[in-house]
Amino acid sequence: EVQFVESGGGWVQAGGSLRLSCAVSGFSFERHSVSWIRQAPGKEREAVSCIPSEDGSAVYDDSVKGRFTISSDNAKNTVFLQMNGLKPEDTAVYYCAASKNICGYGYDYWGQGTQVTVSS
Repeated sequence: EVQFVESGGGWVQAGGSLRLSCAVSGFSFERHSVSWIRQAPGKEREAVSCIPSEDGSAVYDDSVKGRFTISSDNAKNTVFLQMNGLKPEDTAVYYCAASKNICGYGYDYWGQGTQVTVSS
């Protein structure tokens, strides 16, 4: 059974930081790329960042470059998203998703999401 356990969301003032965690099980972590996708109220989902399954550079949306950092702990099957310099426009539900494909080519599994709220 595929399971995602997301945590780390919450409320923070603009300029603050949060660290999201996504612990996965039920599939081969090493063979999947893992992404963070967010959805703000009334807006479409947008991919924030992706870490590839094999050696390669992480991918970031322009809106978060320089502020967010994605990383993984393969021993714990966990992906993290360190978010610094948060802005009110970062407010959204953040989802963790995994794919057998390379970054940017769809998702096979989704987490339940964690709310991030940034106040001005």
